[in-house]
Amino acid sequence: MIFDDRRCELGEGALWHPARKQMFWFDILNQSLLSQDQDGPRQWRFPELVSAAGWVTDDVLLIAGERDLFLFDLESEEIETLCLLEQDKPKNRPNDGRADPFGGFWIGTMGKRAEARAGAIYRYYRGELRQLFGGITIPNSISFPHGGAFAHFSDTVTGRVMRVGLDAEGWPKGTPETFLDLTAEGLNPDGAVVDASGVLWLAQWGAGRVAAYAPDGSFLRAVEFDAPHTSCPAFAGPNLSALICTTAQEGMDAAARAAHPNAGKVFVAEGIAKGQPEHQVIL
Repeated sequence: MIFDDRRCELGEGALWHPARKQMFWFDILNQSLLSQDQDGPRQWRFPELVSAAGWVTDDVLLIAGERDLFLFDLESEEIETLCLLEQDKPKNRPNDGRADPFGGFWIGTMGKRAEARAGAIYRYYRGELRQLFGGITIPNSISFPHGGAFAHFSDTVTGRVMRVGLDAEGWPKGTPETFLDLTAEGLNPDGAVVDASGVLWLAQWGAGRVAAYAPDGSFLRAVEFDAPHTSCPAFAGPNLSALICTTAQEGMDAAARAAHPNAGKVFVAEGIAKGQPEHQVIL
């Protein structure tokens, strides 16, 4: 089922704001934040590429841009820079990001042309931005099971979703280990979210689906959507039981776009699982 019929070039960063009861997502290549609520569709355009957000207050989002992490007031539309992000790398942009259970915010960066190993994954926490992992080509799958014992992330080109333990303040400890190896199936891990039972819901770019994996990594099921490039899932709605998924048209030629007229739209599947509330960013 289609949740929003606006066609994004590169839909990403799906976020259900638990206080506002409002769905947000990004069209990275069109420099836009989009939303859908009871008053209908909304859109905000920015002077830079934007890709992911976390909620700070009812009205303020932390947004990842290509030059900085900034605070954006949804009502006044005022912008305040929180910290700089890769100011020395103008050929890079942000990609996948999500708030963690400790009030921190993880954000991945990558080359605008997906140059090999040009990006990294960072964490902002209580005023500090720290690089966690370097040499990343396409950062994705940033997600956190309830309790904050560990984090997931991926570099899409490797075909693997990694898992790393977290310390008492949410910083990674130890060496990341492979949680899912999808290389034999030729699947491309994209955005991910973990539900209340610990199941990982993983968008798979090029496969037109979000696949569910148990905490031990075993495949459970997949939810199919009518667009090949599924990019980022989120749980939404009053009971957090609706699975929302952004999609993209990026990389599709005219024939592919004609063959997939719903590519780039945002989809919803109702009654799928019980999600976790999105974590609040603590400044």
